[in-house]
Amino acid sequence: MKIGVNLKINLSKADKAKLFKGAKGTYLDCTTFIDIDVKSAYGDNGMITQDISKEEKEAGGRGAILGNSTVFWRDDGQAQPAAASAPASADDGFDEDIPW
Repeated sequence: MKIGVNLKINLSKADKAKLFKGAKGTYLDCTTFIDIDVKSAYGDNGMITQDISKEEKEAGGRGAILGNSTVFWRDDGQAQPAAASAPASADDGFDEDIPW
């Protein structure tokens, strides 16, 4: 299945020390968690976190939450669900056992 996703990233929350130079520009590694079947009270389907090192993960660290992801299109013909009735925290709907 294909989906279209909008990402909204707050760059002021990013750890600038983790920026790195690549062949075509400056990059920041991030991860987005998306639940295509559920929207938060704000209409988002997930969040974007900044990646951290293996050592930081092993020490119990978590990447900063940089923003939100919103599914705006699905190729399976299903309509996007309406937003939930109560505000959700940034971690709602995500498995706490995820290793990062």
